[in-house]
Amino acid sequence: MEYAPRLFDLTSLQVECNKRYGLSADDTLKIIQSLYEKHVTTYPRVDTTFLSDDIYPKVPATLRGIQDYFPQVAPLLPLKADGGKGAGSLPKSKKVFDNSKVTDHHAIIPTGQRPDNLTDLERKVYNMVALRFIAAFYPPCQVANTTVLACAGDISFKVTGREILAQGWREVFAKEKTDDETEEQKTLPAFRKGESGPHTPQLQEKTTTPPKYYTEATLLRAMETAGKTVEDEELRDAMKENGIGRPATRAEIIKTLYKRNYVTKVKKNLVATPTGIELISLIREELLKSAELTGIWEKRLRDIEARKYDAKQFIAELKQMVADIVHQVLSDNTPRRIQ
Repeated sequence: MEYAPRLFDLTSLQVECNKRYGLSADDTLKIIQSLYEKHVTTYPRVDTTFLSDDIYPKVPATLRGIQDYFPQVAPLLPLKADGGKGAGSLPKSKKVFDNSKVTDHHAIIPTGQRPDNLTDLERKVYNMVALRFIAAFYPPCQVANTTVLACAGDISFKVTGREILAQGWREVFAKEKTDDETEEQKTLPAFRKGESGPHTPQLQEKTTTPPKYYTEATLLRAMETAGKTVEDEELRDAMKENGIGRPATRAEIIKTLYKRNYVTKVKKNLVATPTGIELISLIREELLKSAELTGIWEKRLRDIEARKYDAKQFIAELKQMVADIVHQVLSDNTPRRIQ
């Protein structure tokens, strides 16, 4: 079974808007803030993809409020919010509702108010939020894992992929661009067990390539996990505590990189400028360039806020670290400056 995509937090919405529409993180934040101020979506500056239990009884009313705009709502309208039991009940999944994953605010969802008088970009972003919300109450997509073996003389080939048996939540996005093109590429056509037939293998010679440039989407994900590339949603959630910045500040951090001419945008790619490259080469103290260390500091501050870590100890650690770095800099007589 394949479950519907998680509801949006701010970072995942910024990532998706950048991938789909090329919007910057800052632009997405401004748009979703405007939608919030127009009372059509909930509070946007959140870092959770879950809803609290008290939202569940309100779901039918929210769905009825947006039914005129989304035909996908129609199958859900007869269903009741009664705990997700029985044929006439809205499902209540732990992948959607979990009080332990919600603090001050829940995931971004539609409020149920009519989304009238929206700009074109506001409509696009609103539709993304609403469709994710609708999909959360559809059945899982049923898939079969398929392995195909082929032989050419003494050489064997194997390919694995998926066959979709029942669309489930994918019906909600039937007319939308797929959320995960990589997953779609792994989908195989229908095969019968034991079937055989002729085939013409194609052999391609390729070379390895360097890592791709960051886009704002991939940089946001890297900031979320302190520079580590993490695609799995569950693992990414576990590492969010060690991320760089907070959902509401990451867009401003990226904006500052542009403003100071450390990076520039080439199409969708973020490319380091000569100034940015020279700055990094100039800083020889590895701690000052450590994304992971910055992530650890962010977690320490949140632990202090939650009374799980001692503020005095944290300050003492920072003082010692600064003293060590200052000593290293003073001991280095090599001239350093940015041209």
